[in-house]
Amino acid sequence: MVTKTKNQTKGEIVMNFKPLKDRVFVSYAGELEKTAGGLYIPEAAKEKPQRGKVEAIGGDVKNVNIGDEILFDKYSGSKISMDNVEYLILKEEDILGVFAK
Repeated sequence: MVTKTKNQTKGEIVMNFKPLKDRVFVSYAGELEKTAGGLYIPEAAKEKPQRGKVEAIGGDVKNVNIGDEILFDKYSGSKISMDNVEYLILKEEDILGVFAK
């Protein structure tokens, strides 16, 4: 089970989840809510982005760190939902690249 708790000293969300081996736990990057013409896009019609932030990594992960923003293959990984927010667990080999900070 994946749970989130609030850190009382810093006010940040702390993830109580540790992926195994070469797995990476990713939160999706923000999505556009409105089109350029001003139309709102319903949640069901939105396409999930291929960009996300690494929230946790397994012990065998070598090329990414927690907090990295990554690009991943569109149909890779396993989607999970926690508190009505979707996350993705994928293998390190499914990561296409890391964005420079």
